[in-house]
Amino acid sequence: LRRMLLSGAELNSPIAEHVIQSFTSVKPNTSRANVLDLMVARSIEHIPVIDDNQHLIGLHCLSSLISKDPLPNWAVIMAGGKGTRLGSLTKDTPKPMLKIAGRPILERIVLHLVGAGIQKIFIAVNYLSEVIEDHFKDGSHLGCEIIYLRENEPLGSGGALSLLPEKPEHPVLVMNGDLVTDFHVRRMLSYHESGDYLATIGLNHYTHQVPFGCVELSDGAITQLREKPLLSELINCGIYAISPQVLERVTETFFPITQLFEECLKNNEAIGGYVISEDWVDVGVPEELEMAQGLI
Repeated sequence: LRRMLLSGAELNSPIAEHVIQSFTSVKPNTSRANVLDLMVARSIEHIPVIDDNQHLIGLHCLSSLISKDPLPNWAVIMAGGKGTRLGSLTKDTPKPMLKIAGRPILERIVLHLVGAGIQKIFIAVNYLSEVIEDHFKDGSHLGCEIIYLRENEPLGSGGALSLLPEKPEHPVLVMNGDLVTDFHVRRMLSYHESGDYLATIGLNHYTHQVPFGCVELSDGAITQLREKPLLSELINCGIYAISPQVLERVTETFFPITQLFEECLKNNEAIGGYVISEDWVDVGVPEELEMAQGLI
């Protein structure tokens, strides 16, 4: 309206010819994380919500997205690995900073966590740590506080948890820094706490088709033929919810995080398994990176 009046229109002039027809909008079912991602990408602070009939039904504001229903939980992102399986791609770029659709994987994770209500995020860094720290700084421009856990030497997938400056009061969400996923953060944390688990592991269904015909033997005789069977397993997604009392068991040494869970099972302590139904890709090898980038 302001531009319209400045261009010489009067108060009774029709506005149709001045209305901007091409603008950024989202559907009602668009997640908060995706809306926040879009705002950061387009450098805008407001996005209208439009239904299938092109009617305005709501408005997302940046201030409400990053302050609505904050969670008391911390998140720790493991981003110190070298990503050697990706070869030359990680020579000058740490694996979590490789881009998917023009945005670093690690930034997508941070925005997803912020959109879910996480306000305090620790990033464990080692290899090319300056690239990550220069990009994220203190995290304020993304609506959160980012603190770096600096590994003087590689500490494995869990050792960096020993570098937390103080004991958390609530379960901590821990995840690898090379995941492309939109898993439901609140639902997983709720599952963890309602089950009274000491730790919960995020799981995903992995299927593999055997490219050969398979047989079953019994006393030298074939009892069954299966032609190229499809096998399915539940796999570890690299996303965990861990209660404060368990974190104290992590030592500042090379410490695989699975060692923590194995100790719990050995002590007959309850470990939860939360099946993630949303999209999930572990960018570990070139083929997985190309899949996340939509190239295959």
